[in-house]
Amino acid sequence: MTKLLEKAFEEASKLPEFEQNALARWLIDEIISEKKWEKLFADSEDVLDKLADEALMEHAKGKTKPLDVDNL
Repeated sequence: MTKLLEKAFEEASKLPEFEQNALARWLIDEIISEKKWEKLFADSEDVLDKLADEALMEHAKGKTKPLDVDNL
């Protein structure tokens, strides 16, 4: 465990039990969410590569145009 995380837990331990539980639930949810996103991105890497290749081919063929943010 890092020193910063140790310090965070030390400070959290001074909170009332209700706030400690809320903080713990939030942290657990964040970690679970991050793991889900990592898996989703890892699983979609091939699809994203294919889409990027298609976009680059279209650009090379002159089928793209500059983004005009004023006309979105």
